[in-house]
Amino acid sequence: MDVLKHKHKIPEKVYAELEKRGFTKLRPAQAKSIDAGLFEDKNLLVCTPTASGKTLVAELAFLNAILHDKGKAVYVVPLRALASEKYKTFKKDYPSIKIAISSGDIDSADSFLEQYDLIITTSEKFDSLIRHKAHWLKQVKTVIIDEVHLLNDPGRGPTLEVLITILRSILKNLQLIALSATIGNPKELAEWLKAELIIDEWRPVRLDKGVYLDGKIDFE
Repeated sequence: MDVLKHKHKIPEKVYAELEKRGFTKLRPAQAKSIDAGLFEDKNLLVCTPTASGKTLVAELAFLNAILHDKGKAVYVVPLRALASEKYKTFKKDYPSIKIAISSGDIDSADSFLEQYDLIITTSEKFDSLIRHKAHWLKQVKTVIIDEVHLLNDPGRGPTLEVLITILRSILKNLQLIALSATIGNPKELAEWLKAELIIDEWRPVRLDKGVYLDGKIDFE
């Protein structure tokens, strides 16, 4: 879908960033997210296949929080390696935005984060920052939860659930953007998150299913 068709729904400064990146088309999940209220501070649960464009939905959300609403955004990932990967990518793609990574010592409040607009962290570290009562938290406008299906993970799930619950209690105007390629109960989760549910099956490469036996594949 041509991005120009949604230009009237995209804040001017955010649209300017899209132009810098050379985006001219929106993938289905991205267009659906905009139509569902991405730029109207609506919570979103985006459940679409890998490589379907979920990350750009997150980018649009944090650009809106930072450039339009003049607040901070936090991008929560499950692993430190993924935090490092996102940090490198976003630093390259958005050189004008102050971006920090915080995924180390969970006993530190990392007060230096007050100077940054986008903070990339893990759920465990973000939970620690909240418990340390980091004073910059009140400036957070949008929180993106990547791999939100890990709520069902015995190890990380409880921390993530508590994190989301506390965030919603201390930040009354918080916009929550949750992303996942696979969720067994998307409607129930969207209801718990008080989020608009975005589901789409589009993927950049066709997925075929088959059975391999004796050197042959029989496709369905």
